[in-house]
Amino acid sequence: MYELLQEPIIDLQLATEAVSTGNGGSPLAYILPLIAALILSMVVIPIMVRLAPRFGMIDKPDPRKVHAAPIPRVGGVGIFFGALVPLVLLMSVDQRLAAYLFGALVLFAFGVMDDSKELGHYVKFIGQFIAVIAVVYYGNVYISLLPLMGGETVSEIVGKPFTVIAIVGMINAINHSDGLDGLAGGESLLSLGGIAYLAWLADGTPAVMIAMATAGGLLGFMRYNTYPARIFMGDGGSQFLGYTLGVLAVVLTQEVNPALSPALPLLLLGLPIADILAVLAQRIYHKMNWFRASKNHIHHRLLELGFHHYESVIVVYSVQALLVLCAVNMPYASDAAVMFLYLMVVSAVFVFLLFAERRGWRMRAEVEENILDEVIKSATRSRGLLAIPINVVFYGISAFLVAGASFSTTIPVDFTIAAIGLLMLLVLRLVLGSRVWYLPLRLFTYVTVAFVVYLFNTYQPAQLSGFDPITYVFFGAIVLSIALSIRLKDVGDFKVTPMDFLVALVVICVAVLIRHGAVDSGIMAIALKTVILFYGCEVVLNWMEARVNLFTVSILVALLIIGVRGAMINFL
Repeated sequence: MYELLQEPIIDLQLATEAVSTGNGGSPLAYILPLIAALILSMVVIPIMVRLAPRFGMIDKPDPRKVHAAPIPRVGGVGIFFGALVPLVLLMSVDQRLAAYLFGALVLFAFGVMDDSKELGHYVKFIGQFIAVIAVVYYGNVYISLLPLMGGETVSEIVGKPFTVIAIVGMINAINHSDGLDGLAGGESLLSLGGIAYLAWLADGTPAVMIAMATAGGLLGFMRYNTYPARIFMGDGGSQFLGYTLGVLAVVLTQEVNPALSPALPLLLLGLPIADILAVLAQRIYHKMNWFRASKNHIHHRLLELGFHHYESVIVVYSVQALLVLCAVNMPYASDAAVMFLYLMVVSAVFVFLLFAERRGWRMRAEVEENILDEVIKSATRSRGLLAIPINVVFYGISAFLVAGASFSTTIPVDFTIAAIGLLMLLVLRLVLGSRVWYLPLRLFTYVTVAFVVYLFNTYQPAQLSGFDPITYVFFGAIVLSIALSIRLKDVGDFKVTPMDFLVALVVICVAVLIRHGAVDSGIMAIALKTVILFYGCEVVLNWMEARVNLFTVSILVALLIIGVRGAMINFL
């Protein structure tokens, strides 16, 4: 783990060149879109939350929904722009990428209109088919290898219509799984991780880039969507995610690495496929409207069995993670083995639900308080104790920004110019200080953090090479303090959340991949540190009152140091 937090990474210019050429290259090329998408998503979403009432993008409660208060459904805007802007800037747009982008834009437009005006199922289907037909027929993304056919290809006449139906089905699978806080986002994130890893092993740079950018947009969104959610992604987000997952699954197994089992998308895309097929079967059997929303999805049935909201999400995450991990660990298994495993796992889920429902089994509605709960409640009675974790985050990140900028041995020209520009803009923001200028502070903060983390990791002086344990302890303390700051704010919410569980899964997977040499530990260091500090900055920005304080001053000082030292190194 020490290497994870300390090992240097390669030059940014080389990484960008690797992206533009589209030929494998530096692993950093895959982290750039993730970080950029994360920043954009976390900046765009607060803006859209303020604009949501004006555009009518509010999800109001009704009998088939589980939330009791109106909630903005604008998360899809952040996911969409967070994912696509880095792709347009970092990749060369060929015919296939243009088709994908066009389809994404169509789905986003229809989805946002539905979030605002409730278009209806048939109108949404029109948008879905327009988008998918474009990527299949113009982008030439289609299925030619089907399971259990022994490697024999099917003609375009069969493959392309089948692909259109399959991707439209995936769009609706993710759309219908978006029924609980963080559910669709977490499922999609797990699938994207599996697809990105398998594509990376086969040097499928475009697929990895799209997956990583989408994952970055999702991470920014899930900051606001963790139970209890403050925003929803809406159709603008869920349709885009389903479309992206469907396209990536086809590209991965049909072109990036045709040696993979054609049945592997079942495992990679996981539970949403089985869920929507089961719901459709129930509606047909009971002669219900095929397209009218109902409460017979897996997550609804778990709630009916007495699982809490967050417990239901964790159960779904667990099954989805199991399926994706199976895909990653058996990519070249026979089609029959992959399909059998998938059917066994999803059958176990539905057998459990059916058995529990028929027997009248219920989870315990109340959980007895344990010693930890008592300790937390006692701690919250002291304002001094409550201030400790937030102060650790506040002063810790402030010190890191200044120290990281000071200790970097080299500062490239592009970082120097960008830092000087950001410094001047941030000074204007702090001097003017109107509500219009509130939101850009997040952008300045995130970019400065990303700059400092990159420079500190890449150009670290040799004298600090023995301080790995201190770095590890520092970031561990920041993570713990962030968690306590959020939990202690509301003792009633002090429980394991789906986001906690998802983060634990990701950390375990990353640690395993690093140990086996599957991913570069230095690249994961830059990503891990940046994400940790982004969340820490969110805690600080939501806590601080005065616009000029030690934290904002530390951002100014860090930018000033980068600008001055960079100018001295490069121009004097």
